[in-house]
Amino acid sequence: MAHEHKLEIFRGALKFKSNVSKIWGVFIVLSIVTIVEVVLGIIRPAFLVEHNFLALKLLNWIFIILTIFKAYYITWDFMHMRDETVGLRRAVIWTAVFLIIYLVTLILIEGDYIYEVYKNGYVKFDF
Repeated sequence: MAHEHKLEIFRGALKFKSNVSKIWGVFIVLSIVTIVEVVLGIIRPAFLVEHNFLALKLLNWIFIILTIFKAYYITWDFMHMRDETVGLRRAVIWTAVFLIIYLVTLILIEGDYIYEVYKNGYVKFDF
């Protein structure tokens, strides 16, 4: 008994006729997000670099959010999480979400501490 995969993305907003066309649609979505990341990394708009939010530049927050979106979407579509039971989806997704939030928080706290140590002259920038 073959399992039928859903041929739609974005909760049914885009529907496809075959698996091949769906793969191309997902490829285009992920490519657009990646192109946006690359363009933002190259041009680095001044208003995104100058303003900070929670000790991090807005541009870096955009990179983090787009990367999490891509990871979530790859898990949702290519690992077929949309076809699983609600309990398994929540267990996998919420565990990953909390782990990512925890790791980003640790990185921000540690990075800010190291920045303050170098800024106050306790250790010289020697690298």
